[in-house]
Amino acid sequence: MVSVAEITPVDHSAPGRTARVLSLVRRHRVFAVAFGVGAVLRLITMLGYGPAMWFNDSYEYVNVALHPRPHPIRPDGYSFWLMLLKPFHSFTLAIFTQHLMGLAAAALIYALLRCKFALPKWGATLAAAPVLFDAYQIQLEQMVMSDTLFTLLVVGVVTLVLWKRRLSWRAGIVVGLLLALTWLTRSIGMPILGLVVLYLIVQRTGWRPIVAVIAACALPVLTYMGWFSTNYGKFAMTNSDGLILYMRTAIFADCGKMKIDKYKEVQLLLLCINDPVNQRKDYAQWYLWGQGNGDGTGTGEVLHRWGIAKKFSGITNDAASAFATRAILSQPGDYLKVVARDFFRSFHWGRPRFPDESTYNMYQFKPYYEVDDTGRPKRLPKWSSYGGGHTDTDAFSYEQGPPETRIVHPWADIMSGYQKVFYLRGIMLGGIMLIGLYGIVVRWRRFGGPVALPWLGAFGLLLAPAATAEFDYRYVLPAVPLACVAAAITLRKGVTWGRRSPKSASASEPTTASA
Repeated sequence: MVSVAEITPVDHSAPGRTARVLSLVRRHRVFAVAFGVGAVLRLITMLGYGPAMWFNDSYEYVNVALHPRPHPIRPDGYSFWLMLLKPFHSFTLAIFTQHLMGLAAAALIYALLRCKFALPKWGATLAAAPVLFDAYQIQLEQMVMSDTLFTLLVVGVVTLVLWKRRLSWRAGIVVGLLLALTWLTRSIGMPILGLVVLYLIVQRTGWRPIVAVIAACALPVLTYMGWFSTNYGKFAMTNSDGLILYMRTAIFADCGKMKIDKYKEVQLLLLCINDPVNQRKDYAQWYLWGQGNGDGTGTGEVLHRWGIAKKFSGITNDAASAFATRAILSQPGDYLKVVARDFFRSFHWGRPRFPDESTYNMYQFKPYYEVDDTGRPKRLPKWSSYGGGHTDTDAFSYEQGPPETRIVHPWADIMSGYQKVFYLRGIMLGGIMLIGLYGIVVRWRRFGGPVALPWLGAFGLLLAPAATAEFDYRYVLPAVPLACVAAAITLRKGVTWGRRSPKSASASEPTTASA
């Protein structure tokens, strides 16, 4: 008798990986289409403006990536990212990763609103639309700049904190590390840490996750500050915070009102501007970055008295910080006036040319080459870097080839035309912020509930530059995703001032939606 082994039947109905992906796309087809369009727009941008677009700060990021050291003006987080990609010698790759970051930020917004707050698929997609489609967002991703990485980190922090109803200490470690990376990428990450900790305290998360967040954030940041101190003799992140605040106050500071003792406070006296206040430049950046006359007179800014090499020294930074603090305390009304003016620049219908023509044009998709006096396309500027070397040779060394932006038609024309129409206007952002504010007000018994974290984050990201530096269009974009999340959570159950039922009042805000 011959026995035949039984063959285990194969379940052909079990879906493979490709089938599962296709099923996921079909279930979220609205977002998938929007995501695909956003990806195509980024591909067109890379084809039209490769290998990268450049901003004044870009060259210092590259210089630090080539010659690692703590930079005196800004933290090195983004330069560390460029350093990781340096073996590939490709700005195209660096920009490609930034476009992926933009798409990833949109995906996080959609996932958070859909899965945790049960928004309809079209609603969650609409909240992610500014990140996907805003032409200035896409243009910023095409530049060698830290803002895209910073935006993804901030969105990641908010997503993780809101995703967890009760944050565990393990999740707290992840949040803390993300906050450390945020802080190391841009200095504004420090108040975001404070906001997250405050939110966790109000939500009664418990002491373990809060301690985990603070400890996980503190370790990398303190390590970096220790590294900074070995180079500059000061336990800090930068040598520029006081100087940046000085430029904020320079447009209104009146030494006649500040009561500076000319015998005991010589350093503050040296920072006084000789021009009458009503003849000052109407934008603050001039007083830090302007070339000046070399003697602090006329329209030139006075910081060049110390020379380029000493401008960002600890002594100059401390003196500038003391001067700015005295100006604010002596002229609080003037300070609040310039802060309010710059804060509300974020909500204009159009985009006024501010702070100057040159900076404004760096945010534009231009379908033509800028030319020099001889009619030839402009090369990268030949500035000296703070760590040695020159901007143009550093960029060439990183790329191992020509790093200048190459404008290619018709792709450049497509994005230039697209940018004239498709971007989030400031007044629209103002409306989104008002919706989020409404969400906080109606949840006042719970201190704003889950709306508070993204809304206060967006508000802080808009206010901080106005209060400590100056308005700049690129500072607005990281606030947009958080504002959209706050507005979407507010509108998830409709707008009503009616009284909530006891059942709904006691229910937990986050709701898991079926995928």
